[in-house]
Amino acid sequence: MENLNLVLPEIFISLSIMFLLVLGVFKKDSSKIVFNISLLVLLITAIITLNETFSIDRVTLFNNSIIIDYMSSLMKIITLLGAFLVLVISSNYLKTFKIYKIEYPILILSSILGMMVMISSNDLMVFYMGLELQSLALYVLATFNRDQLKSSEAGLKYFVLSALSSGLLLYGCSLIYGFSGSTNFNVIANQLNSDEYVLTFGIVFVLVGLAFKISAVPFHMWAPDVYEGSPTSVTLFFTMVPKIAALTVFIRFLYVPFLNLFDQWQMIIIFLSIASMLFGAIAAIGQTNIKRLVAYSSIGHIGYTLAGLATGSNEGIQSSIIYISIYIVMNLALFSCLLMLKRNDQYYEDIEDLSGLSKNHPLLSLSLLVILFSLAGIPPLAGFFAKFYIFKAVIEQSMYFLAIVGLLSTVIAAFYYLRIIKIIYFDKEKEKYDEDHSPWLKFSLTLSTILILLYFISPSQLIDVVSRINII
Repeated sequence: MENLNLVLPEIFISLSIMFLLVLGVFKKDSSKIVFNISLLVLLITAIITLNETFSIDRVTLFNNSIIIDYMSSLMKIITLLGAFLVLVISSNYLKTFKIYKIEYPILILSSILGMMVMISSNDLMVFYMGLELQSLALYVLATFNRDQLKSSEAGLKYFVLSALSSGLLLYGCSLIYGFSGSTNFNVIANQLNSDEYVLTFGIVFVLVGLAFKISAVPFHMWAPDVYEGSPTSVTLFFTMVPKIAALTVFIRFLYVPFLNLFDQWQMIIIFLSIASMLFGAIAAIGQTNIKRLVAYSSIGHIGYTLAGLATGSNEGIQSSIIYISIYIVMNLALFSCLLMLKRNDQYYEDIEDLSGLSKNHPLLSLSLLVILFSLAGIPPLAGFFAKFYIFKAVIEQSMYFLAIVGLLSTVIAAFYYLRIIKIIYFDKEKEKYDEDHSPWLKFSLTLSTILILLYFISPSQLIDVVSRINII
C-alpha cells in the first residue's frame, strides 16, 4: 500500500480523466462542469503530491523503473500549478472561439499525466510512454480550433515532425539497450564498459529527440509555426508546461546513467545551448507576430537553461531549474496581457496592435514594461536573477566562452524587447481594447507581475526550495 501512496497523484489523475470522459459523454452541455472539475483535479493532485512525496529523499518503485524524490515532486507541483493557471485564464478565450468543449480540459489532464510519468521515470521505456501520452494530447490541442486553417496546419506540422523525433529517440533507446542490456538508468550506469563510445551514438539520438521536444536549435523548426497557429491558450501551455517535464528528463537521462560519459555529451549540450541562445536572439528581431516572437524568444531561453546543464555540477542543475521556474512566471504574465488584447470578440496578436497602448491602458502597459524588461534580463527584475544564476554556475566551471556567448545574446535579445516597449509608449495610439476581463485573468497578471517586480526583495526563498536537489 505504501507503494500505491507514492503514485497516488498519477492514479488519481488517471481515474479523474476516465470519470470526466464518461461524464462529458452522458451529460449534455457539461463543458462548464468538466472544466471546473478539471481545475479541482489539478489542485487536489498538487496537494496529494505535496503531502505524499514532497518530504521523501529517494524511493524507487516497480523494479526501479519509477523514482520518487524531492526533484520529481517539486517539478510535478510546478507542472500542475502551471496547468491550473493556464486553464483558469483561458476560459473566456475558449468561449469566444466556441472551442469551450469537454475535450479541452481532458486533453490538458492527459498531457499532464504523461508529463508526471516522464518526471518520475527511471527507465527509457517508462520515459517514452510518458512522452507519447503527453505528445498525443498536444497534437490534438494544437489543432483544436478546427475552423482556422493555421491551427490545423500547426497540429499537422507538429505531428509529422514530432513523429520523426520520436523515431530518432527510439532508435537511440534501442542502441543504448543493445549495448548495455537494460533500459533502466541505474543498470545502464553500472554496465558502462568498453562499449562506451558506441553508447555515445545512442545518447546523441536520444538527445536529438529531447532537443526537439524543448525546441532547441537545430531542432526548433516546428516551434514558430505551431506557436502562431495554435489557439493562444494552447500556445501558453506549450511555452510553459511541457518544458518542465523535458528539463527533468534531460537531467535524469544525462546525470544518472551517463554521468561517467560527461566529457562526451557535454559538448553536445554546449552546442545546443550556444546555437539556441544566438539563433533565438537574432531570429526574433524581424518578427511581427507576438506569438512567433515568443517562439523564438523561448528558443533563446532554452539555450540559457541548457547552459546550466552543461556545467556538470549541482549548482548548474539548480540554476537551470530556477531559470525555468522564473521563465514560466514571466510567460504567464506575458500571455495574460496578450489575452487582454480583445476588441469586439476578436483577439489581436501582432506587435503593431500594441501601438500606443499606454495612452488607453496605462496599467496593462506598465505590466508589459515590467515583463519585457524582465525577459530582457534588466536588473533588479526576476529575469536578471535567472540569468545571473546561470552565468554564475557557468563561470564557476571556467566555461568562459559559453558565458560570453550568453551575455552577447542577451544584449541582442534586448533590442526586440525594447522595440516593443517603444511601440507601446511612443507610437500612435489605436482604438481602445475591451476592459471587462475575467477576475482570474486580472489575478494572474497582477500576481505574476508582482512576483517579477519584487523577486529581488527575497531571492533566497526560491534558492532554498531548489537547493535541496542534489543529483550528483
